[in-house]
Amino acid sequence: MKKVNDALDWPALIAAQPSVALIPETLRVSAKQVDTDTRETLFLIGDPIRHVYLVISGDARLVRLGRNGLEVVLQRSCGGFIAEASLDSRAYHCDAIATESTTLLLFPVVAFRAALEDVPAFRKAWQSELTKEIQKLRAQCERLCLHSATDRITHYIETEGSDGVVTLSQSRKSWAKDLGLTHEALYRALRRMQNEGRLKVEGNHLTIKP
Repeated sequence: MKKVNDALDWPALIAAQPSVALIPETLRVSAKQVDTDTRETLFLIGDPIRHVYLVISGDARLVRLGRNGLEVVLQRSCGGFIAEASLDSRAYHCDAIATESTTLLLFPVVAFRAALEDVPAFRKAWQSELTKEIQKLRAQCERLCLHSATDRITHYIETEGSDGVVTLSQSRKSWAKDLGLTHEALYRALRRMQNEGRLKVEGNHLTIKP
């Protein structure tokens, strides 16, 4: 990872990613901004916890290999914190990669924990962030427990979209990893759902038909 600079433009960072506004002044002094290359590793399973990561732009993911050898996406962040559940752990339980060129803020974990202890408003905002992430992860766990590819596709559209419509912000191949499927299985399921009149696909817009 390449360090960008020491003097951070906080108004610009907040405009790019509203979650940055949560960071108190006492923690901002220890932050550093970094840029990654595509497919660059942020950390590996077993690495000690040294930083808290906040994605400003790009795409960072927590991944682990499943029993079938496929890469399963446990968490994805195109903006906001990632791996926040590891804050009180000693080591990471999965790998983290940037799937494209990504800009992040890194906060020393010791300073981050101290800010949570010392700044009540930050602690309250952090608890709210964790609640939102738990809701997202619960939906993902429900989805991965579904056996058929078509059920996972339908669940994704209904939980991540609105009124039966979702706009994908990633490639089909990346989406397949989110769903715990091979991209071939995803393409077959999408084609079958369209042929059966259950799904309408227009570019990145997917609509479940009643």
